[in-house]
Amino acid sequence: MEWHEELHERADERIGQLDDRLWAVATALHERPELSYEEHAAAERLTGELAADGFEVETGVAGLSTAFVARAGTGRPCVALLLEYDALPGLGHACGHNLIAAAGLGAALAAREVLAGSPGSLLAVGCPAEERGGGKVALAEAGVFDDVDAALTIHPGVHSWSWAPLTAQVELKVTFHGRAAHPTGDPEQGVDALSALLQAFGAVSVLRQRLPASSHVQGIITHGGEATNIVPDRAEGRFGLRALTTEALDRLAEDVGACAQGAALATGAKVDVERLGRGFAHFRDNPVLSERFTEHLAACGIHATPPEPGVYPGSSDIGDVSARVPAIHPFVAITAAEYAVHTEEFAAASASPRGRSVMLASAAALARTAIDLRTHPALVSRAWDYFRSQERNGH
Repeated sequence: MEWHEELHERADERIGQLDDRLWAVATALHERPELSYEEHAAAERLTGELAADGFEVETGVAGLSTAFVARAGTGRPCVALLLEYDALPGLGHACGHNLIAAAGLGAALAAREVLAGSPGSLLAVGCPAEERGGGKVALAEAGVFDDVDAALTIHPGVHSWSWAPLTAQVELKVTFHGRAAHPTGDPEQGVDALSALLQAFGAVSVLRQRLPASSHVQGIITHGGEATNIVPDRAEGRFGLRALTTEALDRLAEDVGACAQGAALATGAKVDVERLGRGFAHFRDNPVLSERFTEHLAACGIHATPPEPGVYPGSSDIGDVSARVPAIHPFVAITAAEYAVHTEEFAAASASPRGRSVMLASAAALARTAIDLRTHPALVSRAWDYFRSQERNGH
């Protein structure tokens, strides 16, 4: 199939022209990090840039004040570029979301110019609260992706991987109810809720020993009593669960619940197990799209490989988007592999010269991929064919 090299070259040229403008956006976000659902300055800056270049901007999408959808064109095929811009408490942009925002913005501006007059539409979707809360889940449930044919984004990392093995995730709140008593005056009247919670932690430790590498349970105690001279009548813990698929996560949640129920039975306490929010679905890579993006990234000088087997870097609300439409979520390295995301070193890398070059290359590769989708209906069809085959196979 003959691809439109001239359109790619025009997109590359436009990204080059946008270099200083995009880096100004990336550094502005980096210098003023905003937490989940509080990204007002970032959303205002990004929507202003998009509106200035002719996008029609809708703000407050899905009831989220810092979410937005910027649209150019109408109808199908429809390609969505996903922008993230929330930061981490105390660490700022230690996940590189300022680069995600700038890369997505650059791709949107370049693709819009190159595709002017072509059939279909282009969206730049502002996705708040990836770090806490999962803005993309709310956007998906509000129907933002109902008429989208492909959702494209990148994520800075310590490896360049063509796709990300992101697991399903949910948090459970486990609350034990006992009976207060004086620990020496009338201990026989007490039912120690904290002891029951500790028993549950012990059972979870045994469960953890037989979990596959793709599954994980991490717990904390959020309430353990009021005073040392009172048998605790209430104790609360929270458990973060991850698993390879959404179905495996549901089974793991049942197993952790069974650990809690067993501890309650053993201690005479009562227990409530509650899911906190809906969690995140696992990410479903669409290789029709990720392979196309990887080729374009290589043309921009960055060579991504498949992910390292058995390594599961985390979870993201992109999983819920990938369950609805063909999607990509590659990692692009901005620092050496011995470092890690969510660290001060990674925050510094998000404002480094390497971060800048990665942002520009990613913007160009995203723009090229969007152009391919808008100008080659067969590519869109292949992406949907793969997506539907995964649905039929239960993946």
